[in-house]
Amino acid sequence: MIRTAVDGGLWTVTLDRPDKANALTADMLDALADTLARAAGEGAAGLILTGAGRVFSAGADLDGVRAGLATEPVWEVVSARLAALPCPTVAALNGTLAGGAFGIALACDFRVAVPGASFFYPVMKLGYLPQPSDPARLAALIGPARARRLLLAGARIDAATALDWGLVDALADPDGLTEAACELLAAGLSAGPAHAGAIKALLPRA
Repeated sequence: MIRTAVDGGLWTVTLDRPDKANALTADMLDALADTLARAAGEGAAGLILTGAGRVFSAGADLDGVRAGLATEPVWEVVSARLAALPCPTVAALNGTLAGGAFGIALACDFRVAVPGASFFYPVMKLGYLPQPSDPARLAALIGPARARRLLLAGARIDAATALDWGLVDALADPDGLTEAACELLAAGLSAGPAHAGAIKALLPRA
């Protein structure tokens, strides 16, 4: 399920399937795409994307994978809509980030994570290609050599390494994760989506 809370201009979107490690189904991805379209249309001034429980997302739901979900274009639709939002966005990574969910987090402007999070994108092992925009976004953040380690060598890194590489912008304890995300959004929330969008348009995007 996708749960949305709106407080003034701040939208908090939660992947809410903790009993399945927030694995994403086709319905969840469609709902997430619709939510992002609503956020754009209703003038969100900032958006936090997070997960319920102790895992951000294990990626695609296994039943969905068997039905072809891993190669569906909806992943790219979600990432594109997230990247295109004029307001600043933060992925508040409450736990491990894996697979297709990795690409969704890459489409955010910022990422904060709990110290116990780990990061891996096992497309080499599983026999799938990454989503089309993910390699460029990943390389833009951490450089081509490190992107190769994650995608080609199947490396799994911890939160401290992710911070050192520039994959995440800050680490925060679970109780302070939302606060850390809000700190990154504070300037944008004060300026408003039009001004923030104008600045985002000047920045290079993968």
